Amino acid sequence: MSRKTINILKTSREQVLAAAQVVRHKGIGQVQFWLVAVVIGIAAGGATSLFRIGINQLETLIYGADDMGLVSYAVFLPWYWILCVPIVGGLIVGVILQRFTPDGRARGVAQVIRGAALTGGRVEGKAGLASAFASMITLSMGGSAGREGPVVHLGAVISSKVSRWLNADAITGRNLMGCAAAAAVSASFNAPIAGTLFALEVVLRHYAVQAFAPIVIASVAGSIVSRLIFGDFVEFTLPQMSLQFYSELPAFLLLGLVCGLVAVTMMKSIFLAEDVGDKLQDKLRIPAWLRPAIAGAGLGMIALAFPHIIGVGYETTWNALNGNITFWVAVSFVAAKVLAVAVTFAGRMGGGIFSPSLMVGALTGIAFGWVALGVFPSLESYATLYALAGMAAVAAAVLGAPISTSLLVFEMTGDWQTGLAILVAVSTSSALASRLVHKSFFLTQLERQGVHLAAGPQAYLLATFSIKGLMRNIDTEIENLEAMIKQGLFVDMNATLEQAMPMFDKSDAGFIPVVDTNDLTLVGVLYEVDALRAFNQALIETAREEHS
Repeated sequence: MSRKTINILKTSREQVLAAAQVVRHKGIGQVQFWLVAVVIGIAAGGATSLFRIGINQLETLIYGADDMGLVSYAVFLPWYWILCVPIVGGLIVGVILQRFTPDGRARGVAQVIRGAALTGGRVEGKAGLASAFASMITLSMGGSAGREGPVVHLGAVISSKVSRWLNADAITGRNLMGCAAAAAVSASFNAPIAGTLFALEVVLRHYAVQAFAPIVIASVAGSIVSRLIFGDFVEFTLPQMSLQFYSELPAFLLLGLVCGLVAVTMMKSIFLAEDVGDKLQDKLRIPAWLRPAIAGAGLGMIALAFPHIIGVGYETTWNALNGNITFWVAVSFVAAKVLAVAVTFAGRMGGGIFSPSLMVGALTGIAFGWVALGVFPSLESYATLYALAGMAAVAAAVLGAPISTSLLVFEMTGDWQTGLAILVAVSTSSALASRLVHKSFFLTQLERQGVHLAAGPQAYLLATFSIKGLMRNIDTEIENLEAMIKQGLFVDMNATLEQAMPMFDKSDAGFIPVVDTNDLTLVGVLYEVDALRAFNQALIETAREEHS
């Protein structure tokens, strides 16, 4: 290599490093932002593909086949293998989460939504990587969950690292997180359109134009990576179906209501199982690391009778979509799958909810279809059309994402001709379920943790303001402040406006004392006018972001 070439390369390297430092310290412009979106899309798509390959390889090693053939192989395995594999998997998961997460819980989509809303598009790094690895073990060793939750959070870990390196502001951080989520969904399901809308509808929860282009770019990049590795494919190949539009739409309307109730039952079963698990753990003093193994034992016992509950469940979903499952078998499979998913989540084993909801929905739809065609033999559609609509309807109700879920089902099946039936079922199921839970499974999870995102920015923005950052030095008569403290009208200096605002309603003074609750020492004063000014400015900035 000539000296001239070496000098050129050296100069180019210096220029690239200088440009990177400018971007890091002064922020990124629109063109650079799109380039960063491409990088995040490729990285998230690659991580998702590796996650999927890892699951397939481990399942093949342990059960003899990956998810599309797992059930067919599992029925021939010894009973003790089916029983013990989830227990061993649970032990591994418990040790991983105990060692690398502060609370022993696997991270998922709910934490990504929280990160987008409250922490400027950042999520935990070490805990996120540990959660992804634990979820891979769970999905490969008998757990009954999905892969979309772990890969969306894994993508968010990547975008958070980039946001921290760039010193990105909150809006940029959120948009980069949307890019990562879109790429992860796109790569996982070969669905770039649905990946884009999932990021906007579920993660960012708005459709700002300024976020749309980079998220599309990242989603396409993630899909390209997936197609280079797995090929251009659809998850499910379906028989040809037709819809008798006018006569059958009422049936799909009713199917949507049934699917909405099934989705709510599934979600509430998970939350009930988690509460029962918490109470038993406290009462019996079960170590946190042992909880996933106990859940694994329960899963193993269920799998002895219903091996279809193992893993993501695509083989059973495919059979339902192709009409290979009878009514009573579908009903029993739904019950077993809901129970298995509840046990998996109660055991804190990791994994997502989307793939199980697809399976439960397809089984619900095929069961409904056999009934509908039996009662009204004049209907000319295949029962499998009801399975397709049911799959979309249950998943949309669980995710609280009717638009992206409908498109995801279209892209996963390659069938765009039955859109009207799917949209009717999805709309009714989503409308019903959203009134019985806090909008979606993820938002209800956060609500149970005291994070109130379902009500909108006017509810959750208060939690983003620290009292320390808003309080003033004491400039009011100290006797009045001490009197208020004795009456219980004070706020802890480590609290947020979410705890402070109700105090203003109880006091007519327009201010409340701020104390160190360790010894009730008076440290400052919070004025209502300062709190309202900060809150109002946050609402303005949120509205500006959502309408930009």
